[in-house]
Amino acid sequence: MRPKMDACLDAINQVVLGKDHQVRLALTCLLARGHLLIEDLPGMGKTTLSQALARVLGLSYQRIQFTSDLLPGDILGTSVFDKDSGQFVFHPGPIFAELVLADEINRATPKSQSALLEAMEEGQVTIEGATRPLPEPFFVIATQNPVSSGGTFSLPESQLDRFLMRLSLGYPARAAEKSLLLGEARRDLLPRLEPLLNHAELAAIQALIPQVRASDALVDYVLRLVEATRSEPQFAWGLSPRASLALLAAARAWAFLAHRDYVIPEDVQAVLPAVVGHRLRERADPAGHGGGTLVQWLLREVAAV
Repeated sequence: MRPKMDACLDAINQVVLGKDHQVRLALTCLLARGHLLIEDLPGMGKTTLSQALARVLGLSYQRIQFTSDLLPGDILGTSVFDKDSGQFVFHPGPIFAELVLADEINRATPKSQSALLEAMEEGQVTIEGATRPLPEPFFVIATQNPVSSGGTFSLPESQLDRFLMRLSLGYPARAAEKSLLLGEARRDLLPRLEPLLNHAELAAIQALIPQVRASDALVDYVLRLVEATRSEPQFAWGLSPRASLALLAAARAWAFLAHRDYVIPEDVQAVLPAVVGHRLRERADPAGHGGGTLVQWLLREVAAV
């Protein structure tokens, strides 16, 4: 299975240039059965990354453009009266896809944002009193503009916590951008990507991730990281048990992609910024974005052994 995952990474990196680390994090998030939040300026390749992942992994794909007038029914679906049958017929919304791109999620109102909560946490949605299961696998990639942008509604902490990872693609390196300028348009390359995994293979790999061994010493390192956020005065609040589970799951998936069946501290350190950065705030500025500074403090001050 691991050679196939290497082939998937290589194929995506042929389209998303110069972002090997971020692509590996995105695939790690999917293998760990999490959801991904990408915060970046427009035009950085967020949509291209989501489409490339869907194509290489053979997943059905839907894009939802979040706007201020978007309604929950536009996401989940609605029932329409069919005069021929005399009954209401449910028409599923775009949430019923295996990979859903929630584009510019923070441009929608909190009511519409919350339509994703049950889907992301439970793998199902409740519509008009009926519970409907979502496809398996189910993976949400949400993008958001920087909070300084106009017309945005900040995601509440409860929804941020539903995302296993948050990352930023950022500007490409000069060499990568030169290749981008001289090469073919990314949207022309996407249709050429072939599925490299089928659903059964992807499900089998996801089932392998919890079996990647984490020693007692490694788990103790994770606990020291989490406990530091709960006891040190610069943290506005500590990481939840959900965050510690997410950190270990992501480290296991990262180790798997590195061709190991056991986790080492470097795996935890590789995924730590993406897993906990959006869950942390500085006590001096709880409404700000001090997560990156706090993560660096954790990496520097908390001993791995």
